[in-house]
Amino acid sequence: MGFEGSERNVVSKASERIVDVRVWLIPPEDREPASTDGHEAKPANWIAGNIANPLSRYPEFAANRASGINSRLLGGLIVEVESSSGVIGVASGSGGFAAAAIIEGHLARLITGAAANQHEWIWDRMYAGSLHYGRKGMALHAISAVDLAVWDLHGKLAGLPVHALIGGRMREALRCYATGPRPDIARELGFIAGKLPLPNAPCAGDEGFEANVDLARSWRQRVGKDFPLLYDCWMALDVAYTVRLMEAIQPLGVRWVEDCLPPDEYEGFRQIRERGNQNVLMVTGEHEYALTGFKQLLDAGVQILQPDLGWCGGMTVLLKISALAHAYRVPVIPHCGGMYGAHFSITRSDLDIAEYVVSAAEGDAVSPMHEPYLLGATIPERGRHDPGDAPGFGMELNRDLPLQRPFHGEVWPALAGQD
Repeated sequence: MGFEGSERNVVSKASERIVDVRVWLIPPEDREPASTDGHEAKPANWIAGNIANPLSRYPEFAANRASGINSRLLGGLIVEVESSSGVIGVASGSGGFAAAAIIEGHLARLITGAAANQHEWIWDRMYAGSLHYGRKGMALHAISAVDLAVWDLHGKLAGLPVHALIGGRMREALRCYATGPRPDIARELGFIAGKLPLPNAPCAGDEGFEANVDLARSWRQRVGKDFPLLYDCWMALDVAYTVRLMEAIQPLGVRWVEDCLPPDEYEGFRQIRERGNQNVLMVTGEHEYALTGFKQLLDAGVQILQPDLGWCGGMTVLLKISALAHAYRVPVIPHCGGMYGAHFSITRSDLDIAEYVVSAAEGDAVSPMHEPYLLGATIPERGRHDPGDAPGFGMELNRDLPLQRPFHGEVWPALAGQD
């Protein structure tokens, strides 16, 4: 039996060919401040401030994470993928100038001419074509942004939300935990848990360790005994420190430690799983890429995976990660959430929990995660997030803001004369 009427029309539209790929850069002044001297750079908000990270052992970066990890070369970008009828899919990403060069100088020619619904074909060409310089890191940031834009295009051509394309809703809304410095406000806003950034790395010694424990203790006293707390360690710890921390914070109701080790230390994760307090979950994955690394994390005993859709390879690879994790009975909670994570998580049968970053400067208010460059994102209401049913991911590029397109498909001419 063939497709009839509107069903056939939907399939036809989703098969429209990609004719153009464009990358816009978000101006550097709209990102966190970068500095070679962390003592002089004032953090713009809590995300940039005193958070344990791999550079914490260098004093000039201890109090201002942004001054160490940000670079004018990197930052935000917007990818547009246009079909033959002029419909445009759009997605935000990261990697800035470097990722834009990869996309317009290489990936665009690998996918131009593909049908908007050929996700596996498109992803395989991008990944296989960049194997000699990719596999992880910047190439995957670039691939992720293109992949998400193609899914958005597919949805807009079909007139369907992305969640309808990947399995359909399992629920009306997702329960969200809040990432930010104010668990008390998160509780008032209806979130189910509060995730705190760990302030001190092992280089801060016993005094820093006690301060980490005291922070959890003080928040437990303020939010009461029944509100779960979580700790985000942002790749800053080692095995022994993590095991010691898990033991100290478990009586305080801290449910998990996240990203405790640098992402490639799979053996270290296995040791933590064996030696750490079994009542504190070991959670990680935001800095992992593609499929093989996630299998190594699963084999090491990680109990919740947290792929970032803008880094891991996009929606196409996340669906494979989810299937693999399901075989291990391990839940997947995408890093940061937002509209991309919500469209994925609303279709999953094993867990109805999502992350939402409270990105206001003081961590005291909820705002759309993709603004001001993408408009149309929904936000949690009383801690419940419904991504809506608008076509694609439900967002459009805000063309009233300044954007820079450095390459116009010609990378080398654009680079000529650059410092």
